[in-house]
Amino acid sequence: VQQRRGLRLSAPAAIQVTVRDALNQALDEELERDERVFLLGEEVAQYDGAYKISRGLWKKYGDKRVIDTPISEMGFAGIAVGAAMAGLRPVCEFMTFNFSMQAIDQVINSAAKTCYMSAGSIAVPIVFRGPNGASAGVAAQHSQCFAAWYGHCPGLKVVSPWSAEDAKGLLKASIRDDNPVVVLENELLYGVPFEMSEQAQSKEFVIPIGKAKIERQGTHVTLVAHSRPVGHCIEAAAVLSKEGVECEVINLRTIRPMDIETVEASVVKTNHLVTVEGGWPQFGVGAEICARIMEGPAFNYLDAPAVRVTGADVPMPYAKILEDNCIPQVKDIVFAVKKALNI
Repeated sequence: VQQRRGLRLSAPAAIQVTVRDALNQALDEELERDERVFLLGEEVAQYDGAYKISRGLWKKYGDKRVIDTPISEMGFAGIAVGAAMAGLRPVCEFMTFNFSMQAIDQVINSAAKTCYMSAGSIAVPIVFRGPNGASAGVAAQHSQCFAAWYGHCPGLKVVSPWSAEDAKGLLKASIRDDNPVVVLENELLYGVPFEMSEQAQSKEFVIPIGKAKIERQGTHVTLVAHSRPVGHCIEAAAVLSKEGVECEVINLRTIRPMDIETVEASVVKTNHLVTVEGGWPQFGVGAEICARIMEGPAFNYLDAPAVRVTGADVPMPYAKILEDNCIPQVKDIVFAVKKALNI
């Protein structure tokens, strides 16, 4: 009716989508697009996934494309790596990346190194995905962040999404990549809704692996984070803005290959750097960023030492009050920024 009256209809607006639904969309679209893609892991099929990421996919695609496995990470990761070597494109879900410890030989020695060791003749187009880092109340054996671990290893690509657009675009890019890719999701983000643009709703929407995103422009200090701490940085930036401090927030998105150029350009502008991560401090992602900045041209623009905000250097406690003190909070980021700016 509006068109008949000559009124211009607006383009489809952005919508709110949870990270869970964004990941589900990505898997659905890639299973539909390429018959070589299949999903395997514990409870991914008939139960719709431990976190309902694969909801509805088994009913739609059947037993050959969505496969429930025994509780044996080394076994089904090995099956997935072999399938990738044979020309398929498996998506291997770990119920949590803490359990990928059982399969790390397959991830590193079999998947990551084979292309190099075969002089490029054997590709391993595989995705290892699942929740990474601390959840809530699950103690030390279920709360490790593996970003630095897997980011350490040549032969892998490692992505760590924050928003729904990150999750969809990076997972689709990972499935289409001819290299092994580790997708480090966050369980506490699964139910969080984010605005998803019209562009991101397209079946061809992908986010390039290896490119960071500036989530908030600022002039006084650069905040660099990945996964859930990106949200904490944005909250801290809002608090600090009321005190006259404008933070530039960078969502790293990819751990390996790391987009250090975007970080350098921001440091040149702000002259201060604070890194934020949920993982342990020693040999962490923040440590790598600080080293790269020190070794590169942006070091000469720093007006103060870089500051790292990390998880506590202990196994994760079970008690909630202790857990909260082991995970970076907004107040910790605000304190670090003030320390960097000497205010």
